[in-house]
Amino acid sequence: MEKMIVLIPAYKPEDKMLRLLESLREYQGTMNADAEHSEKKKDTTAAASTETGTAEVAESAAGRVGKKEKEIDGIVIVDDGGQEEYRALFDAAEAMGCRVVHHEVNRGKGAAIRTGLQAAIDYFGKDVHVVTADADGQHLPRDIVRVARTLSEKNGKRGSRPVLVLGVRDFSGDDVPWRSRTGNRITAAFFKLSTGTACGDTQTGLRGIPAALLPLAMDTEGDRYEYEMNFLTEAVRNADLMQIPIETVYEEGNRTSHFRPVRDSMLIYKKPLRYAASAIGSAGVDWALFLLFMKIFGVSAFSSAAGATGAAGAGATGAAAKAAGISAAAARIGSGLFNFEVNRRWSFRSKGHAGREAVRYFVLFGANMACNAGMVTAFSYTGMPAALGKVIADVTLFIVNYYIQKHWVFRAPCRQ
Repeated sequence: MEKMIVLIPAYKPEDKMLRLLESLREYQGTMNADAEHSEKKKDTTAAASTETGTAEVAESAAGRVGKKEKEIDGIVIVDDGGQEEYRALFDAAEAMGCRVVHHEVNRGKGAAIRTGLQAAIDYFGKDVHVVTADADGQHLPRDIVRVARTLSEKNGKRGSRPVLVLGVRDFSGDDVPWRSRTGNRITAAFFKLSTGTACGDTQTGLRGIPAALLPLAMDTEGDRYEYEMNFLTEAVRNADLMQIPIETVYEEGNRTSHFRPVRDSMLIYKKPLRYAASAIGSAGVDWALFLLFMKIFGVSAFSSAAGATGAAGAGATGAAAKAAGISAAAARIGSGLFNFEVNRRWSFRSKGHAGREAVRYFVLFGANMACNAGMVTAFSYTGMPAALGKVIADVTLFIVNYYIQKHWVFRAPCRQ
């Protein structure tokens, strides 16, 4: 039977981490059952309730004392290079019975999670489900346990598709920092576009990872906050996603967050940003060739022939439309070759078979070229300048192509 482990990566934590651990220990049942210790836990959780304003923490913890119902088998803490001034907190956590591992220097949340997962496997065996939670007190003990309970219930059958459980926050409240609200809306929209799966909170630190997904979690790239997005993006291809609402406590100014808005956002969106840069370069090649071919045909790309009347006018419009379509198609050939190499080697950094990816890419390329040329031709027949028609076609295909290239052309193999 799989064991349930809570993993908490911590960088320069505060005393609230210890209060969280005290509350979580109430759910370890018989593992901490002596009466004297139970009384101490009652006092600690009551104090935590007074300081945080969350009476439910004390209520739920006190209600479980004496029941000896075990929801959690162990707690792993990762000290992500907090240095000596924070060592006492980690020593106290270890004295509580938590497994504590240390990074000598700060390596980032993603690296800390991977270290913690390896420690969970080393200490408790390979058959472990892991719930990750933040050390800053934003996740209530009852919600951590709800995720753990759901994780266990949904992954109980052997051979069934694994289920990843997320504790998702409500970002509509007035107490939600604008940075968190705005960032979530952007990442949620990108995640939906990128994976086809809706997720209300892509950056939640409260995640229930089933044992079947631990190899994927260990192999996911990224050492800092981008790790969570990278893992989630790959996980939904290999597992079902279940989201349960949780309560989140925000501090004024979100002061305990170590998230660096510019640098960490660049890391989170690294893959789409690389794709966008590749697309800009490819667009430059495409437009240069398009304008060159239009010049060869002797047709202006920035004016319309629709103003002429009669048979001669109709003939001029038709000739201009055909020239625009042929030029758009020819330009796509040159930019397509450029785009394939850049996306394969840089944007998606694919490790797949180059030949198979080339076949898939040029199938997409043929469809893309036909759509681009067809749209430009159709817009030109309406009298729209060819350049404007091409802009509309390019923007539309940019979005469609990202999704198809990520999930078909350069897709990573699914894990069994």
